[in-house]
Amino acid sequence: MRALERANSVRLARAELKRAIARGDRDAAEVVRDCPWETESMTIAELLTSQRRWGRTRARKFLMPLSLNENKQLGTLTSRQRRLLSTELASRARGVSSPSATVVV
Repeated sequence: MRALERANSVRLARAELKRAIARGDRDAAEVVRDCPWETESMTIAELLTSQRRWGRTRARKFLMPLSLNENKQLGTLTSRQRRLLSTELASRARGVSSPSATVVV
């Protein structure tokens, strides 16, 4: 029963986080940087596609030069991968094309 309660609380918290990202209340780069407890088992693609106007294709194209798998869980990212992903997301949000997108991790 405790496992079901925990899973339900994670689902509810994650759903609220996705809605906040879609509304623009939370920034995806900030979520990657902070990695709150509810996102530890969330995939990168799930986070990226929760942003407004981001689908699977856009997420894949974004991750390709970063050499990150879309199915990788946020909790398993190394500090270097986390920093690279959050930096690229922040620069994309500002509308700046970053040259570090060609860096291979």
